[in-house]
Amino acid sequence: MNQPSSQTNKHLFSNYPYWAECFGTAPFLPMSREEMDQLGWDSCDVILVTGDAYVDHPSFGMAVMGRMLESQGFRVGIIAQPDWNNPEDFTRLGKPNFYFGITAGNMDSMINRYTADLKVRSDDAYTPHGEPGKRPDRAVIVYSQKCREAYKDVPIVIGGIEASLRRIAQYDYWTDQVRRSVLIDSGADILLYGNAERAIVDLTHALAQGREVKDLTDLRGTTIVREATPEGWAEVDSTRIDWPGRIDEIPNPYEMKDTETMSCSTNGDGEEQEGSAEDSDVMPVKIVPMPLHRKADLDPETTVIRLPSFEKVRNDSALYAHASRVLHQESNPYNARPLVQKHGTREIWVNPPPIPLETDEMDSVFGFQYQRVPHPSYGDAKIPAYEMIRFSVNIMRGCFGGCTFCSITEHEGRIIQSRSQESVINEIEEIRDKVPGFTGTISDLGGPTANMYHLNCKSPEILKNCRRLSCVFPGICKNLKTDHSATTQLYRAARALPGIKRVAIASGLRYDLAVKDPEYVRELVTHHVGGYLKIAPEHTEMNVLNKMMKPGMGTYDAFKRMFDKFSKEAGKEQYLIPYFIAAHPGTETKDMMNLALWLKRNKFRVDQVQTFYPSPMALATAMYHSERDPLHRMSYKSKKMHIPRKLEERRLQKAFLRYHDSRGWPALREELKRIGRTDLIGSGPNALIPAEDEVPSKRHQRPGFKPKAAAAKRKGGAPASSAKPGTAKKAGPRKRR
Repeated sequence: MNQPSSQTNKHLFSNYPYWAECFGTAPFLPMSREEMDQLGWDSCDVILVTGDAYVDHPSFGMAVMGRMLESQGFRVGIIAQPDWNNPEDFTRLGKPNFYFGITAGNMDSMINRYTADLKVRSDDAYTPHGEPGKRPDRAVIVYSQKCREAYKDVPIVIGGIEASLRRIAQYDYWTDQVRRSVLIDSGADILLYGNAERAIVDLTHALAQGREVKDLTDLRGTTIVREATPEGWAEVDSTRIDWPGRIDEIPNPYEMKDTETMSCSTNGDGEEQEGSAEDSDVMPVKIVPMPLHRKADLDPETTVIRLPSFEKVRNDSALYAHASRVLHQESNPYNARPLVQKHGTREIWVNPPPIPLETDEMDSVFGFQYQRVPHPSYGDAKIPAYEMIRFSVNIMRGCFGGCTFCSITEHEGRIIQSRSQESVINEIEEIRDKVPGFTGTISDLGGPTANMYHLNCKSPEILKNCRRLSCVFPGICKNLKTDHSATTQLYRAARALPGIKRVAIASGLRYDLAVKDPEYVRELVTHHVGGYLKIAPEHTEMNVLNKMMKPGMGTYDAFKRMFDKFSKEAGKEQYLIPYFIAAHPGTETKDMMNLALWLKRNKFRVDQVQTFYPSPMALATAMYHSERDPLHRMSYKSKKMHIPRKLEERRLQKAFLRYHDSRGWPALREELKRIGRTDLIGSGPNALIPAEDEVPSKRHQRPGFKPKAAAAKRKGGAPASSAKPGTAKKAGPRKRR
């Protein structure tokens, strides 16, 4: 077995199309036999099964994958939101010639159904009419089993965010235990993780050429099951807690250090480690956060890192945190090595991440002939997720922020993949001319962030050697481009289009980057802020922000000054709407109390707040489960961090964020008394909440109360989210996307 084949960065459209190219482009990918007959198809080469309604739009994963394969000459059908209790629903398109491609949809099925407090949600944004209950829990597993029952000999390929974030053993918040890789639990043949265009194209062409899926072991961005490590490969044994050095302190990305082979019975300080190796024949080599080893017996092209087994991480939360750290270190597609993790007698083998798409490849993916509307079978039914994005344009992928609570980086990668300005402008024109109901407003030009468009490392060589988890924490890397001129030019070109009245920016803004380019902030504030702009400080206290890998509030203050200055110059009254998180790992009562005091000093009354949600694979989830910080030195003797785990404490922290809501006052009074801060209870100017015998009238207790002056101001066009002194209430931020 050689290094994964995509190492050569083969162009996405370099394959000779499959013979079915002669059928041309389908108006919609078929969802029934009748549609297949109309297209002249006797069968589908690939059938995609998804937990979302089928919307033929580049913001919906199955549409992108389907149109991608169609462009390669394959016939693709879609089974959207099948009835998992009806076996015949999985046979409606017949037997696929190559495989079933299965995803839970644009959202993880568990996060889609349950809130952070484990309550069942009342709606599903990816279903017609928002109707809940149209997909099963752990949809990837259920759909895979049903497809296997329908056609036992058809290969099953799983992907999408639910599979991507479960490619190795992962902590499962909903059962409070570590689960096996979803590849094992689903019984699928191969897992594609991340944005999988390269992998799915190579996989499908290989199967079309007569190869078997079990032989496709070298595709980047895939996870497979193996019986053992192939002959000729060296293993780096990382099955125990070892100290690889501070992740964020790599002074020279070119630095190449040989590491002495050392016994795994000690850590870097010579202290004895707990635990034992699972395989006595594995060469013990310490992991270091430097570029690949130069030892002759550790050729980077034939080196794999062995993680602690599923059984070990299931029973030892410290080892789980260690495995999480190693996985995140091996995330740069240009220097990552394969990972292997034993599950019983089988081995999960995770190939390195896919090589990012080039700009012309991105342009092609977004330039397919999407109908940009839901499938006609849904009639006039509204699909909330589509209604939200139908007039928006995705200009980039990826995020180099590395926020520990977020899974975007784990799925899309740290390297920004941007479209050309021409491609984006063409899509805006298509929306203007093609999408029903368009009135002249583009609702968003963005992506995972609004302002990482064309921001990449200044040096390709440095990029290929770097192992930092974030380009902007603890500070902005000196090798990162922070010139927003490409984004500024794009905004100006979009505004100048005939028929475009307004271009809004709704994606979250990375303000620590924005302050590096005042001209961009001026452009944004002057032309693209509709009264208020959402940003995400997440917290005010540095000990919490450090665990989140977020900048301090000094950066927020600098951005706010710039924002206010340019708003005033533009003659506009505009306001910042900040997001905050309660109950993040490491957050204690005093941290939330200080955040609440900051909110009150700045006259914020946030109505919508977020409680930390331990999503699979995130570093903060490893903190939540292990009570340890994978970003810092770990040992079994290390002091554990505080985890707001109990529901009562999570609700209490949320109540601090909503200090103005009378429903939380009893709990807040008890907690403030417990920690000796009774000075914050009462009617004085420094008090946070009123005393029990000083409760205001019921009219003033309502969490949504707006004084007449503020309501009148909002009616006149300014939002009731003013940071201006004297404004009584600030509008809560919109829900995160």
